[in-house]
Amino acid sequence: MPAATLARSVLLEARRGGLPWLAAAAVALGLALAAFVSQVALTESLALQAALIAAVLRACAVFLVAAQVTASTLREIHDKGLELMLSLPLSRTTHYLGRLAGFIACGAALALVFALPLLVWAPPVAVALWGVSLACETALVAAAALFFAMTLGQFVPAIAATGGLYLLGRSIGAIQAIASGPLAEESAASRIAEHAVDAVALVLPRLDALTRTAWLLYDPPPTGTYLAALASAALYTVLLAAAGLFDFHRRSV
Repeated sequence: MPAATLARSVLLEARRGGLPWLAAAAVALGLALAAFVSQVALTESLALQAALIAAVLRACAVFLVAAQVTASTLREIHDKGLELMLSLPLSRTTHYLGRLAGFIACGAALALVFALPLLVWAPPVAVALWGVSLACETALVAAAALFFAMTLGQFVPAIAATGGLYLLGRSIGAIQAIASGPLAEESAASRIAEHAVDAVALVLPRLDALTRTAWLLYDPPPTGTYLAALASAALYTVLLAAAGLFDFHRRSV
């Protein structure tokens, strides 16, 4: 199947490009920081270790996926590999979705590797929920990075756009709380700002509901809340893939 072959080529490129070594370095960094915290924390050292390593590994997973997708896509464009692939009897849809599937698989593999160390601090069920959520989060980041890399055509703008979308999706809940909080001024400008923030939140993925560290430290999330967060990430991934396909089909490569 052509799409599966393309996905496999993406995985081989990631392996040969050193992604497994970078993942191992991220795990080592998280474990080193956790060991440092265990030496300086006076109370709740285990909880602090789990929270720190979970945050570090989540950030590393997102960054590694975004960097891998962007670098791989732009390398193929600049080396004329994309033109060569399009000269083969493959549709643009097959090419785009095959590569996206490979990048999503890379993210899922990173999520699995990064979830395993957390078994030291959290029960298996909580770690499994965290890992599946991280896989969905990296899938969304992969779709966003592929879209921006294909559209913008430069590494720094594509990484910046992907990171901006991710950080805004992560922080939009806090921004809404600040805009509508009791300390906000009662004025027309304040109300306009609040409505503007709400409008932006409607078109952003609520990434703050995904891969929460609290799942590892306390009780797992309610089933409905958890599934709704995963469904939201999956929907946004599909929308980004559709936008990328639309842009890819209209371009003359």
